[in-house]
Amino acid sequence: MIKKIGVIGAGTMGHGIALSFAMYGFDVNMYDAYENQLTKALADMADELALLVEEKFIEPQTVKPILSRIKVFSDLKQTVEDRDYVIEAAPEKIELKQNLFKQLDEYCPKHTVFASNTSSLALDAMMALLPEERKQRMIVNHWYNPAHLMPIVELSCFGNMPLEIYNEVEQMYASIKKQTVKVLKDVPGLVANRIQQGVAREVFSLIEQGVAEPADIDKALKFGPAFRYATTGQLEVADFGGLDIWCIVGDNLLKEMDNRLGANDLLKQKVAEGKLGIKTGEGFYKYNEAEIPTIKKEFAKKLIHQLKASEYYTDK
Repeated sequence: MIKKIGVIGAGTMGHGIALSFAMYGFDVNMYDAYENQLTKALADMADELALLVEEKFIEPQTVKPILSRIKVFSDLKQTVEDRDYVIEAAPEKIELKQNLFKQLDEYCPKHTVFASNTSSLALDAMMALLPEERKQRMIVNHWYNPAHLMPIVELSCFGNMPLEIYNEVEQMYASIKKQTVKVLKDVPGLVANRIQQGVAREVFSLIEQGVAEPADIDKALKFGPAFRYATTGQLEVADFGGLDIWCIVGDNLLKEMDNRLGANDLLKQKVAEGKLGIKTGEGFYKYNEAEIPTIKKEFAKKLIHQLKASEYYTDK
């Protein structure tokens, strides 16, 4: 039974993953090679829990016990030597991940399940340096950011792992209220990112063509398709609308839509100009530096409200 969690990397994704498990009673060890990153992660988690209290998602008295379940380390072996499940949230570099998993194989108990938060690197490539026995205990588990608020986790089911181990991992995620997506084929981007990129490609194209201003394009998405998508999947939407109608519209419209195979030129131009979004103060919108903390907090609040609503619908 999985009880002890190890998280490798205390950055944006790693600390959110650690917090998610700690919120639901798991014992968590979190590793980072940089002490200042561990300090920052602990401060970020305290702030995120404070917001959850403010939004009445958790009770104030739970904050201290949650944080007490997370121990931080700058020594990898100490982090993982007694763990049942170890997740890496390291940079997307294949050699780095291969060598990391090789180290983990040396440090971890034989029963430990290894997991990667990647959505872009192949599982077979990542576990190339592992013995056959360990390959049966390795899985991709792709989280969305912010990990403690986004309820999705994509899990690989590619045939390397016995079904009883996969089921144990799936049940563990259910116990922390995550909605798992069983991915049956190892394709770049898995499921959710590919859907997201399909939407983004057309959104960037509409801006490039001058069809509407960024705020109106976002409004069209938020109060059109995305309004339904919060509670209803695309295939359900198609069934409700009628597959004959979707077929006709597809024949008429898809040939007019963006089908490029790379990033949009407008997007590349923004990057070249250093307009990277909120982290640089300008992307498709402009951001007042003094207001950025408030903007980020309001964004997190919206996700908390959606999370509450999603739990209501998934409990039905």
